[in-house]
Amino acid sequence: MQREAKRVKKELKNIHVEAEASGVRVVVTAEQEIISIEIAESVPREQIAALLTDALNRALKKAQVVSAEKMQVIMSEMGMPTPES
Repeated sequence: MQREAKRVKKELKNIHVEAEASGVRVVVTAEQEIISIEIAESVPREQIAALLTDALNRALKKAQVVSAEKMQVIMSEMGMPTPES
């Protein structure tokens, strides 16, 4: 089971999820680690914090969904009950 958990963790590191908010683009792994942040030159300085927060929150939520879906697949393969069962 530990070997399977390590495999899933490695797989999640390799899945990239992105979100954008009006010129601010964020890429995170399915393990919720930030890969990159891009801010267009046209984004007004006073809006960067709010747009960055929005893009990060959306990217992290997407990453949580991907991670949960992967874990459900693994659990069902191992014969464990999942929320959909």
